[in-house]
Amino acid sequence: MEDFIALVPLWYIAFLLSTVCHEAAHALVAKWGGDLTAYSGGQVTLDPVPHIKREPIGLVVIPLITLFTSHGGSMFGWGSAPFDPFWQIRYPRRAALMALAGPLTNFLLAACAALCMYAGIYLGVFNFSSFGGGMSIVVSLSESGLLEGLATFLSIFFTLNVILGAFNLLPFPPLDGYTILGLFLPEEITLKTIEFARSTGFSFFGILLAYQFFPPVAGYVFGWARWLLYLPFLGG
Repeated sequence: MEDFIALVPLWYIAFLLSTVCHEAAHALVAKWGGDLTAYSGGQVTLDPVPHIKREPIGLVVIPLITLFTSHGGSMFGWGSAPFDPFWQIRYPRRAALMALAGPLTNFLLAACAALCMYAGIYLGVFNFSSFGGGMSIVVSLSESGLLEGLATFLSIFFTLNVILGAFNLLPFPPLDGYTILGLFLPEEITLKTIEFARSTGFSFFGILLAYQFFPPVAGYVFGWARWLLYLPFLGG
């Protein structure tokens, strides 16, 4: 129980930072594409306060409730960056790039965590856990203290961003993957998919489908991510 309580701040900080970066990336790319809605709402920032004010339930209440009730087994939450729906209709490909920016940011953050892990390995500070270590990727060579906390945080941060990036790529509304389809579909079909998602209220069922579909593949996705992380050290 004490170990769980000690991990709660690390999980929550990693979640909050990852989600804020995700939403800020949406807002920034939307601004570059000509939609100032999120920018005007103060979402083009890594300061978590404007994001929490917009989504206090999704960024504070639900994440902490699910984290405590699952005893660290799972965590659920969300953020959002507003955009002009008429801008999306006029520029569906720009909107698709805005959607893509969120998951790409998560993968970039996972890569940054990996680089920090590599630095720790080369400096002799960290040591990779075994392949059977579940979601625990790095352990500190010291038994306790700051380095152990840093290793645990990097492990959590890497894991969360891989999962968040992959989950948001699922092609179900309102997830980013549904809007990203606009990069590959003809514009006429893209506009129909936008209209379908808005007119049918399918977004709620899209979330249910995503949460039914994703758990079986989450382990597979993370397994590949961990293999890529270990790749430079395999056979060494």
